[in-house]
Amino acid sequence: MNMKRTRSRHHRPGSNNNGGSSGARLHNGQVPLNRNHVFDSNGPEVRIRGTAQQLFEKYLQLGRDATSGGDRVTAEAYFQHAEHYFRILNAMNQAAQQAQIERQERTTRSRPNYQQNESAGGAEENHSDQQGEAQPESEAVAS
Repeated sequence: MNMKRTRSRHHRPGSNNNGGSSGARLHNGQVPLNRNHVFDSNGPEVRIRGTAQQLFEKYLQLGRDATSGGDRVTAEAYFQHAEHYFRILNAMNQAAQQAQIERQERTTRSRPNYQQNESAGGAEENHSDQQGEAQPESEAVAS
């Protein structure tokens, strides 16, 4: 018996095969924050597939079209879907900024110690010279 035949035709490792959305999921059920992640969206009256940015723009356009056509209820549904993908985009941007900050901190920590000691030593020498000059003046003023 061939074991490969028991798999479904569209099997993906790590997917739960529920047909909800495509792609891998994290252990807590959240979709990974990746700009290129493709979503399957079942909006009101339509089914759309694309990235969060594409879906946001498409639902905004559908909402505008429904508004100009006089269908306020459908327009509001489209705008709510657009807001959902807008929030996903914001979460992706925040995660990217946090990752950039962490990368900068790692590169700062991984610099060789001699560079940090040289820059810190030079500052301490200048600071001690300034304090040495300031002390006699303050003693003269106090007397």
